[in-house]
Amino acid sequence: MILPAFAAGLGVTAIFVQFDFGGAGAFAQNTPAPAAAGAPEQPADAIKPLPDPAAELARKRDETRTQLEALSRTINLSSDKVIALQKSIANLDKSSTNIRQALIDSAARRKTLETQILESEKKLADLGVKEDAIHRSLHERRGLLAEVLAALQRMGRNPPPALLVTPDDALASVRSAILLGAVVPGMRRETDKLAADLANLAALQAASAEEKANLTATMTNSIEEERHMDLLLAENDKLSRSNATDLEAEKRRSEELAAKATTLEGLVTSMESEISSVREAAEAARREEENRKLLTDEQRAQARALAESGVPDKNRIAPAYPFGELKAKLELPVAGDILRQFGDADGTGHEAMGMTLATNPDTVVTAPADGLVVFAGAFRSYGQMIILDAGGGYHLVLSGMDLISTRQGKFVFAGEPLAVMGAKRVASATALALETNRPTLYIEFRKDGKPVDSRPWWSAKDTGKARNDS
Repeated sequence: MILPAFAAGLGVTAIFVQFDFGGAGAFAQNTPAPAAAGAPEQPADAIKPLPDPAAELARKRDETRTQLEALSRTINLSSDKVIALQKSIANLDKSSTNIRQALIDSAARRKTLETQILESEKKLADLGVKEDAIHRSLHERRGLLAEVLAALQRMGRNPPPALLVTPDDALASVRSAILLGAVVPGMRRETDKLAADLANLAALQAASAEEKANLTATMTNSIEEERHMDLLLAENDKLSRSNATDLEAEKRRSEELAAKATTLEGLVTSMESEISSVREAAEAARREEENRKLLTDEQRAQARALAESGVPDKNRIAPAYPFGELKAKLELPVAGDILRQFGDADGTGHEAMGMTLATNPDTVVTAPADGLVVFAGAFRSYGQMIILDAGGGYHLVLSGMDLISTRQGKFVFAGEPLAVMGAKRVASATALALETNRPTLYIEFRKDGKPVDSRPWWSAKDTGKARNDS
């Protein structure tokens, strides 16, 4: 090694021989330094391949999610905050219209917070990958850095002879000057690179700490909004519950029909013909839709202006718009990442009939459009499923949820909360061959009983090409 050589005053020569810093002479041409005597040559296949950036990011995303799940379990609302939420519900004018609007507003806030959590998760994963890259670079260069630092230290303690100071040792002075001229610029470059790496590492760690603090605040707000929505749902359930016996009987009957049905079309037909609440609501919605067709152009324009000014006619029983006119206007029912689109391979040798999104645990699921709930419950390999009749022959299918908070026969507005996702992916035929254990929501649009591509209806920016869960 070079340390004894420095002790003898020849450390510069040792570094010059062992490492090429891009100095003068032959080394200025980046000539490889000769291997140390007796050192075995490294075989070509011993060189480590560069890490796959996508795999590194996926690994760091998984690691970050695990940390966030552990963090979420440690966050609890204070008793003062819970009391404040309860008071806000108690002071609310508890009409069905106000409760419904409060639910829609709460769901919108939850989705915004969930989107922020996803973005923070991605930022932390990206920062983590960059930190790991710097740590890996420093680790791989630790031998070289140790040599450079040792050389600088020994040169400070035992500087090379200068001609003016020791004129009797002119040859050593000239030799030292030549070698220092070749080596010192390279040492300076390595020192500057080390300083830059350490500065970047400190900046990344500071950015990570700031993002984690912001994320903790966002997660706390999300948990608070979740509790707020739970209280609103309880109030809404009190207002909308008519006869518990009748509702329970309808639920049992719908489960029987779902067990007998073999297709979605068959399920919808049986529900609309045999479940009284669904049948009556569907007939009322169809009458409303027929009446709308009789409106003049001026009346339609007025209705459209009213709808665009806010939530139109909060007591309506039919969609505010014909579903075919809502292209590029719908919001995704969850905040998440698109894993699979309509037409993609579904893992069984067939094409997917809908789109699949990966979400975080306990994410709220909202109605993408106005519609009548014709089914809410478990159905075959779809798991927990909701089917909305959006009018005009369109049905919207949502499946993969953990807990459904709506019921069949109810008319829901766009943005109204319908369900929440679970903690892990539901094993179902709609989620085959997905390389993720995150909760997944399956969305299928059907027109006159046949699946259609839902992409033309979404307004979200990231509803283009499906991406892997990375």
